[in-house]
Amino acid sequence: MFGFDDKVGKASGNGSEPYIVRQVVLTEKLFGTGSSDFCLTSLQDVINKQVAKGYRLHTISTTSSGSKGLFAGGDKIQATLVFERLDMR
Repeated sequence: MFGFDDKVGKASGNGSEPYIVRQVVLTEKLFGTGSSDFCLTSLQDVINKQVAKGYRLHTISTTSSGSKGLFAGGDKIQATLVFERLDMR
């Protein structure tokens, strides 16, 4: 199962660009209560924050970023989200 790593990357800029990029890292949880529902909620939160700022989700892609082994953090998945500004002028 994967849980939110609480790492959301973003491209630099002043916040008024026509497109912005966010990257979310999900880490496999060996112990605790990590679950796929938690991952979806975390991704949903990132999307909703950008929608509130006037963006819509344009593209999302995921990639495996490798494994550090069972006890060193587990597998990681990176989700890269591209948002498009709705009021592009």
